[in-house]
Amino acid sequence: MFCTITQARSLRGRISMPGDKSISHRAVMIGSISDGLTEIDNFTTGSDCQATLQAMVSLGVEITRSQGRLLVHGRGLRGLRTPPGPLDAGNSATMIRLLSGILAGQSFESIIYGDHYLNKRPMRRIIEPLRMMGADISGVDDEYPPLRIRGGDLRPIRYRTPVPSAQVKSAILLAGLYADGTTTVIEEVKSRDHTERMLQACGAWLQSCRSEAGFQISIRGNPALSGQRVVIPGDISSAAFFLVAALLVPDSEVVIEKVGLNPTRSGIIDVLREMGGDISVENTDEISGEPVADLVVRSSALKGTTINGEMIPRLIDEIPILAIAATQADGEVLIAGARELRKKEADRISVMVENLNRMGGKVRELPDGMVIDGVTPLSGALIDSAGDHRIAMAFAVAGLLARGETRISGWEWTRTSFPEFLKILNSLRSG
Repeated sequence: MFCTITQARSLRGRISMPGDKSISHRAVMIGSISDGLTEIDNFTTGSDCQATLQAMVSLGVEITRSQGRLLVHGRGLRGLRTPPGPLDAGNSATMIRLLSGILAGQSFESIIYGDHYLNKRPMRRIIEPLRMMGADISGVDDEYPPLRIRGGDLRPIRYRTPVPSAQVKSAILLAGLYADGTTTVIEEVKSRDHTERMLQACGAWLQSCRSEAGFQISIRGNPALSGQRVVIPGDISSAAFFLVAALLVPDSEVVIEKVGLNPTRSGIIDVLREMGGDISVENTDEISGEPVADLVVRSSALKGTTINGEMIPRLIDEIPILAIAATQADGEVLIAGARELRKKEADRISVMVENLNRMGGKVRELPDGMVIDGVTPLSGALIDSAGDHRIAMAFAVAGLLARGETRISGWEWTRTSFPEFLKILNSLRSG
């Protein structure tokens, strides 16, 4: 499926984002293993999170809707049931990795698989620690889905993650709920902390600190989790496309309402401001343990910068759209320390470099990132998204700046996270 984008003269209006995808996954999973009712507002419509919903239903959880709200009737830590068949994670690495942590503590066997993209993504990073905890878990070549998990009695571990990864950390912490004792995860750089925040709100004991070893988070097993009311903030990863679009398209002013500004996710705002972006944060609040605010964005002249180190985990999903911004920045933008991008839905480094150069960009590929020289006029081109939703939407923003038409293949993959993208974008064009 193709999407055609043409140059925009300005973008203006007020918009809201779908519910945060990361928090949506966690709200359903943690609500399912809590006691009582979890009420969820602003659950995202993307197919990734719909796969999580269906998986929890297959595990015996009753999930209903009432007045636009999702109602999860929790079954408690050990109340899940043997699924009638394999669980389909679709395109969602978050679902397969986090749910594996929960299934590692169950008394039955289960199988999780994904689409052809997900079945090529690395899973050894969760297989190894879950085995250390006592789970019987295996995959194709001990690396790829489908995963076969036979749960049981788990033991606590102290584990240092090889790369900062909220998915790996969360899988271990969720498995730690079923272990007798305290499970500890250590990261060199702190990754997003939505799992910790939600588990704590539901009654789990967690403790975090920073030491010479790194960022450390511990959880005690066998807590009594209680269902909560969860209001999911707007997804900052979705908002990122409109932040960059409003900064780069002339004569633009866009207000994005009630966006989640968790500090482990807000690196995109810090970097764009450092580059000279005019972004105001207004009406700050805290909802369901997560900071939120309105973002006011105006057209700006950007300058080059370096993005590396501890900043990378705070914006790993936003690097494709930051690469678009970099083509319009005065000077050089260096992105380094982002090798993890090669293990996403596509090799995001190679695919971004190839497509940007196809549009007339000046981009050099690095083993762990890229170097982008600006300011570079872009020309419309045929873009291969390689089945990656974030790459597809990033090049839709590039198409707003380019002379001529930009045609993007694989547009159907945007449904995994942001099916409303084009509708919202078109509302700003006519605003």
